[in-house]
Amino acid sequence: MKSKEDQKPAIQVLERMFSLLDLLASHQDPVSLKLISEQTGLHPSTAHRILNDLTVGRYVDRPEAGSYRLGMRLLELGNLVKARLDVRDAALGPMRELHKLTHQPVNLSMRQGDEIVYIERTYSERSGMQVVRAVGGRAPLHLTSVGKLFLAHDDPQRVRAYATRTGLAGHTKNSITDITALERELSKVLQYSTARDDEELELGVRCMASAILDDQGKLVAGLSISAPADRLEESWLERLKATAAQISAALGYRK
Repeated sequence: MKSKEDQKPAIQVLERMFSLLDLLASHQDPVSLKLISEQTGLHPSTAHRILNDLTVGRYVDRPEAGSYRLGMRLLELGNLVKARLDVRDAALGPMRELHKLTHQPVNLSMRQGDEIVYIERTYSERSGMQVVRAVGGRAPLHLTSVGKLFLAHDDPQRVRAYATRTGLAGHTKNSITDITALERELSKVLQYSTARDDEELELGVRCMASAILDDQGKLVAGLSISAPADRLEESWLERLKATAAQISAALGYRK
């Protein structure tokens, strides 16, 4: 059986791409195309073609003609993976404690582009609510409580750009599909430091969410409680905020 070190990608261009990225990672300064070709064994035209495609995707930067270095997209993806791992590890225990109190689904979500992605969830069959969005599921920002947290932390121009891109499509009769209404909603989010979903994503389901901040004070995730519309209790809100603050503290956040 081959070891991981002996395994190679089945697609040759991917193997070449990986070798180029590994080479750039081994150099602190930009690397010339000539040196890249010499050290990878790739013909200059082949290396140039692949590097150009990687530059389009921002996986490689070209600070000047004929030289290359790793691009910012790799940093963004690496930070996303790191944040997911760190947040999930810090959140799982507190999420379980919050679930014991509410007996309703407790969700951990992060932003990815114009959506939130669910990265962890604690729930039980006793919740009385069908769990529609499993871990890995996605939902539009403006229709979810956690998504509203992220939008509220954007500047107004970015919120309007989001509205233009998405058209603020709705899922239910309660969905916010108007930019003015959304801006009013986001003002409330900033005022109360919590966000709501009032049957906007799914009829019969309401949610409340609180922010999780990292050691730099950056919003990295949101913690939410989902419940049947007639079972969401306002008394849970302070405990939700305290749990989110506990997770934030575990990530190094200090007021």
